[in-house]
Amino acid sequence: MTGSHRAATTTRRGTGGAARDRRSGRTRIRIVLAAAVSLLVLVTAGAGWAYLRLNGNIDTFGADGISDHRPAAASDGQNVLVIGSDARTAGNSELGGGDKNDIGRSDTAFLLHVYADHRHAVAVSIPRDTLLTIPPCKLPDGSWTETRHQAMFNEAYTVGRTADGNPACTQNTVENLTGLRVDHTVVVDFKGFSALTEVVGGVEVCVPQDIYQKDLNPGRATRGKRLFTQGVQTVSGQKALDYVRIRHGIGDGSDIGRIQRQQAFVGSLIKKVKSDGLTPTKLLPLADAATTSMTVDPGLGSADKLVSFAMSLKDIDLNDTRFVTVPWRYEGARVAIVEPDAGALWAALKADRTLDGQDAGGGSDADGKDTGASKDADASKSADASENADEEAPAEDISVTVRNGTRVTGLAARAAAVLEASGVAVTGTATASSQDHRTTVIEYGPGREAEARTLARLLGTGELRFTTGGGLDVVLGQSYADQAPGASSGADSATASPVPSEVPAEVAEGARTADEDLCAALSYG
Repeated sequence: MTGSHRAATTTRRGTGGAARDRRSGRTRIRIVLAAAVSLLVLVTAGAGWAYLRLNGNIDTFGADGISDHRPAAASDGQNVLVIGSDARTAGNSELGGGDKNDIGRSDTAFLLHVYADHRHAVAVSIPRDTLLTIPPCKLPDGSWTETRHQAMFNEAYTVGRTADGNPACTQNTVENLTGLRVDHTVVVDFKGFSALTEVVGGVEVCVPQDIYQKDLNPGRATRGKRLFTQGVQTVSGQKALDYVRIRHGIGDGSDIGRIQRQQAFVGSLIKKVKSDGLTPTKLLPLADAATTSMTVDPGLGSADKLVSFAMSLKDIDLNDTRFVTVPWRYEGARVAIVEPDAGALWAALKADRTLDGQDAGGGSDADGKDTGASKDADASKSADASENADEEAPAEDISVTVRNGTRVTGLAARAAAVLEASGVAVTGTATASSQDHRTTVIEYGPGREAEARTLARLLGTGELRFTTGGGLDVVLGQSYADQAPGASSGADSATASPVPSEVPAEVAEGARTADEDLCAALSYG
């Protein structure tokens, strides 16, 4: 009896202990789950806070200053204009010197073309002293300027003479120059650049010779102290800014030489960022630093768009990231664009051809797999455009009328001469109904797109536009006037050379890759 009672008691106690153990186990699981959920909430909240912080950092410029007359989007790639501003506002004068009440100027600029395959990219630098046409731009009072010919490129940013500059005008100017649609514009000032180089832990550069204070500021009476010692070194903050701004004391002291060092610097920066890992975790601190002093177009004005764009670059190999300067020559103390070489460069980018002639249109990746990207995203084309978007017609089979849509005397005759030299039959030249065309337009009817493509290549510019009629017409815009030799002189008999079908060898061979030797080709002259 007693033994049975003890046994029963033992059994009951054992059952209760198991129940308590199960309850205790469930409690521990709930605690672990609660902790995990809490951690997830904290992490998510932290990311959300970071994105909110980034959104609060970003400034945008007004889209109302962007021209209504723009080139059509030509591919699934992207064109991003990057402007380095030397504005002295918001503490920038402490880094760059100068009067804090001065107007904003563009210190450097390049157009980054990301190919449709998202495996190639090329950055084309435009020297700030380049002579070109600045199209109508919006002023602070809402009015628009008149077109300015033979103006320096960096003057576009000063239109309106505001402390923050005029990035929309620079964007309009680049579109007018290249015939390419600029999808996004990013302006980075001294503070943003300085902070970015510090966050990545410095950028490795090569200095071709010892550099002193007078090299950075030629107005000094004495040489001053040494800022850089010859050789490879890591720079950040103010020192990185000094490196990319040095113009005098190296090579021929030109802006071209400085551009080459800036290209080397950007390549080294990209290499450092990619080596650290191009992930959202790594990108957020970088974005926080950069956006503190960044101004972008409205289409890029949020943190998720900026991070998404940065992530879209992760598959581009360093060797397939190229830097080149627009084909140029000296014209006195200024820089002139060399045609038809520049026209060939813009045409290659528009067609998503790399500098060495590869098709990077996004039809397939390196393994031959379909990526789903289309080469035919030109918004101006009809849905019944020809199936082979690269097809061209023989020049001898083309007959076309050429109309002058500008006020440049004799432009239609010059274009006609170029086309006829290639075998095209020009049935007539005339003045267009309006003379304010910025972009050259090639209007084609059903079944004539291949002919239109040939004309665009021969002229080096031209937006293809489908019409329901059966004709083929060229309406010349300022884009052609700017590239045609002698176009601004008013001569009636001058002729232009046809644009090469490929980027000239000297341009392609002069390109720099992001993984190139830091000490190679650092200065012109």
